[in-house]
Amino acid sequence: QVQLVESGGGLVQAGGSLRLSCAASGGTFSRYVMGWFRQAPEKEREFVAAISWSAGSTLYADSVKGRFTISRDNAKNTVYLQMNSLKPDDTAVYYCAAAVRGYYTASWAIVGEYNYWGQGTQVTVSS
Repeated sequence: QVQLVESGGGLVQAGGSLRLSCAASGGTFSRYVMGWFRQAPEKEREFVAAISWSAGSTLYADSVKGRFTISRDNAKNTVYLQMNSLKPDDTAVYYCAAAVRGYYTASWAIVGEYNYWGQGTQVTVSS
């Protein structure tokens, strides 16, 4: 059973930066596609970014492209989300997720593609 634990959330002013981390345990981290999703109050969970097993490929939502960067360190079983130029619309609970398959990049943005989820970390961006 894979366990994912997010950290690094908090309160930041618009224009600021945060770096989220997600530590994995209980599985073979280097075999999973890793993704970040977010969910604002009364909204559906939405895709943010994903990264392939070897970090050779990434995918971003249009809303964060150019501002957020996903990366991973397989030696540390950790995936990161560097968030710059934050906006109030980025306020949400951020979740990391692991996909056992994830063979097709187009599927990485789909919630149902992921097998394991963390508990989430709150990000609040004030205006």
